[in-house]
Amino acid sequence: MANPSASIDIDAPIDLVWQVMLDTEAYGEWNPFVVRAETPQPAAVGNPIVLHVRWANGKGTRSPERVTAVEPPTTSADGTATAVLSYRYEGLPSRLGLVRGVRHQRLTQRAGGPTTYDTVEEFSGPLVKLAGPGRVADGFRRHAAALKGRAEELAAP
Repeated sequence: MANPSASIDIDAPIDLVWQVMLDTEAYGEWNPFVVRAETPQPAAVGNPIVLHVRWANGKGTRSPERVTAVEPPTTSADGTATAVLSYRYEGLPSRLGLVRGVRHQRLTQRAGGPTTYDTVEEFSGPLVKLAGPGRVADGFRRHAAALKGRAEELAAP
């Protein structure tokens, strides 16, 4: 699995899910994978972001990134709303050309339907296997499930 990913349907409006995604200061309250995110607010392309990641085994790491896309929800002519948040890994392995990664988080909501959250890390470089794509995929699944829980809780009457 060179490009770890996760996907989940969330019974909440896209604007609410987007708001939860951008509220990085609250990640510690609900996110079991990215337990803290240090970044200037509001989110903007070019902002640095330091992710404090917790693996399933309880160990953690710090991941320096840079925001590369912030595309708030927009609705197309067919009634489908989409949004994108992306960031690029900037740690030492990336600077040395050994492991590069860009994480995309996409939201899609068709008229009257749930919001679908999709995330993928596009890895490249000769040492990708050492980046642990399997444990990243596990983290993405935990992150997606927790995002669903947080957004649905906030959407409940």
